[in-house]
Amino acid sequence: MFKNLSLKILFTLFSLLSFSQDPVKWSTSVKKINDITFQLNTKAEIEDNWRLYSQNLDDGGALPTEFIFEDNSILKSFSNVLEPEPITKYDPIFKMDQSYFVNNVVFTQDIVLLESFNNDSIIQNLYYQVCDDRVCIFQDVQLVFNLSSNEVKSVSSFDYSSIESDLKLDLGNYELIKNEYVSESSSSFSRRLNILILGLLGGFLALLTPCVFPMIPLTVSFFSTKNEKAKLYSTSYGLFIVLIYLSLSLPFYFLENINPEILNQISTSPILNFIFFAIFIAFALSLFGLFDITLPSSWSNTVDSKSNLYKGLISTFFMSLTLCLVSFSCTGPILGTLLVGTLTSDGGAIDLTYGMLGFGVALAIPFTLLAFFPNIINKLPKSGSWTNTIKVILGFVELALAFKFLSNVDLIQEWGILKREVFIAIWVLIFVACGLYLIITSRKTSYIISSLSFILIGLYMGSSLFTKSTNLSLLSGLLPPEFYSIHNDTNNCPLGLDCVKDFNDGLNKSKINNKPILLDFTGWACANCKRVEENTWSVPKVFDLINNEFVLISLYVDDRTNLNGDEIILLRDKYGNEKILDKVGEKWSAFQTLNFQNNSQPYYVLLSPNLDILNKPIQYTDTDTYYDWLIDGLNKFKN
Repeated sequence: MFKNLSLKILFTLFSLLSFSQDPVKWSTSVKKINDITFQLNTKAEIEDNWRLYSQNLDDGGALPTEFIFEDNSILKSFSNVLEPEPITKYDPIFKMDQSYFVNNVVFTQDIVLLESFNNDSIIQNLYYQVCDDRVCIFQDVQLVFNLSSNEVKSVSSFDYSSIESDLKLDLGNYELIKNEYVSESSSSFSRRLNILILGLLGGFLALLTPCVFPMIPLTVSFFSTKNEKAKLYSTSYGLFIVLIYLSLSLPFYFLENINPEILNQISTSPILNFIFFAIFIAFALSLFGLFDITLPSSWSNTVDSKSNLYKGLISTFFMSLTLCLVSFSCTGPILGTLLVGTLTSDGGAIDLTYGMLGFGVALAIPFTLLAFFPNIINKLPKSGSWTNTIKVILGFVELALAFKFLSNVDLIQEWGILKREVFIAIWVLIFVACGLYLIITSRKTSYIISSLSFILIGLYMGSSLFTKSTNLSLLSGLLPPEFYSIHNDTNNCPLGLDCVKDFNDGLNKSKINNKPILLDFTGWACANCKRVEENTWSVPKVFDLINNEFVLISLYVDDRTNLNGDEIILLRDKYGNEKILDKVGEKWSAFQTLNFQNNSQPYYVLLSPNLDILNKPIQYTDTDTYYDWLIDGLNKFKN
């Protein structure tokens, strides 16, 4: 477990420390066919874990590799650039197939020169995108083909370190640019503590169901007959329960090692989210009593027979396994909620381990403690119809959670069906229905109080449909984000946020409103940027913070819009190499490299209106770390 976490940190550190380097090394060579016919060869050597995209991609996905002659008037004819067969896989972020190359690839192109051409070289501009699992880089390089030689010529990159340009800013706290790795925040511990507590609550709820509660006095009474070994057997019984539930998280560590992105893909897959919706509906109907979800009876019978066959601790293990199997019809829906909820969070398998630990400990506590204090058994309430009522209440909870996953599908597919108001209305109906069920079930005071609690919670949520003063922050992780509203008119910014796409315009807005700047270097074709926007910015607490406390400046480095004549910029490095910035994206890419020595996206910087860097810039990370980073920058600005 710790080794797995260390590898993640090392991989992240490597990715972020290598940001200023191009992970693709280019070289050119020429094969002469005759005096005017040549084959141009362009080789790309790609670093491990990076992907260079193909030339042949559909619109709406990554940026395709593109070769453009600087002056094609010198050519009589030229063929298309040929490439080998790429790797093609479905990308859940772009929702389409994406083709790319790894390790190395050679592009070839045949040209025929005009007879009047008398130069020794020909120049071609290359535009491309390269990504790893965390960041993307949009680059353009100049390829020089030496027609008088068949030697391989390495392509040198443009040296931004020696550039003087109006694009450069006078930044304060510039030392924060160095060593930009942001370690896992203390919020990860806080998140896992919360998951542990949720697991405990789930386990305690499972204890109150009709599948588990009647087993407590029977099991404790059985161990009490062991006399002096009663405490040993009951303690081992509880430990075995904990170990059994912990073991349920182990397969997910293997899945993470095979594909580190698999848990993120689960959370963003519309198909899997719809399957989760269907499963939770089935769980709810099962808890309502329409049918039982049980494991094959042969499993529990076989395990139970082994508990009678063996003696000592082995027998105790099989007894604890029997409890886990026979109680599955009640614990299964709770475990399913815990499983799906933790796997779609930022922590992955390790979060599931914390959740299962909490569940197992809660389930094991009464079986262990009551063996030490057997007199308490007489004070426990008798099992009866109230345990079935608890089961039905859990059914309403499962029904509400089912719509959370249908909402995910709606958000990912952009259907616009389960907008925030529609979702809240459905939850209001579910909570009120639960309250009415309790009133119908019994006239006891406890039932009436519980009923009123559910109805009042439902009505309170319903009031948010009519007034903005209703605070639903406690449900922020469950409800659709506030921007996903029937009242929101979408703009051309991520999630409908109020963003600015020009740095100077955003800086002026920051000064007028006295708000810090969230500088977002992004790309239309940047999958990792979209992951942050869809998985992190969409979290209500993050969305509200960005929308209300910052001026968001989103600079798209792959924007191919032409700059006006007076906006075109000429850069010249110390080696005499020239770069003409005539596209919007080229301007912002150079702006990022010149000021922050970074050319990868996503890349986020917090600035004051006076251009002081507020804290270390950040790249692709988990939601809690990103939120803490925003809070830290905001506090430093205010102080």
